[in-house]
Amino acid sequence: MPAPESLSTERLTLRRPRPADAEVIFRRYASDPRVTRFMAWPTHRSLADTEGFLAFSDAGWERWGAAAYLIIRSEDSLLLGGTGLDFESPVRAETGYVLAHDAWGRGYATEALLAMVALGESLGVQELTAGCHPENARSVHVLEKGGFHLVERRARTSGFPNLEPAMTQDVLAFTRTLRRPDHG
Repeated sequence: MPAPESLSTERLTLRRPRPADAEVIFRRYASDPRVTRFMAWPTHRSLADTEGFLAFSDAGWERWGAAAYLIIRSEDSLLLGGTGLDFESPVRAETGYVLAHDAWGRGYATEALLAMVALGESLGVQELTAGCHPENARSVHVLEKGGFHLVERRARTSGFPNLEPAMTQDVLAFTRTLRRPDHG
């Protein structure tokens, strides 16, 4: 069952990205080195990079019926960032979030994360995972507020292409169980 292309929370509208969003995504957050510092994807250097992300998102939507969502402030339609679900299987997906610098510290990440938890539950996802750089204390806090639990610190197993050295960074692995399989 495909996910809805648009969701609403108290202050946010989450919606599937469209090709026409490329320029505002690039400008608002994807090209900002402060924002992308701890991301698992490289800072976008050109609009073509952002268009590549949109193609990747569309492929996820086609394959799994859900993928990336843009985070938009409902009161004024300002693009704040992105979130979504990246499926490993029908019952296991990874989530995350990225926010424009001027949207930090206002609870938007937690609100978007909880929307992804609810969406995952509605789609039958049983385990939601997330990765985080150990120095990204704000993101660790958001994941904990979202009910995620630290599973392990993986040494030098995940690349953070915007940090040096990019291939030797540790990652904190978090998980949240959404539904247990029926044993009945």
